[in-house]
Amino acid sequence: MAEVKFSQDRCKGCELCTTVCPKDIVVMADEINIKGFHPAAVTDVDECIACGFCANICPDVVIEVFK
Repeated sequence: MAEVKFSQDRCKGCELCTTVCPKDIVVMADEINIKGFHPAAVTDVDECIACGFCANICPDVVIEVFK
């Protein structure tokens, strides 16, 4: 099973990670982080295939994917 960790307080809400997820489970959260942005989050971690596309495209390195 995959594990995805987001450093939500560092996320600037650029939404790049949402565009590359093949399972469409990376979304922007409803809450606002300490920087005033909607951070990225995973809706269903059980659907994650740990491809790492979201982590690779993140310009601020706020996503970690573990298999």
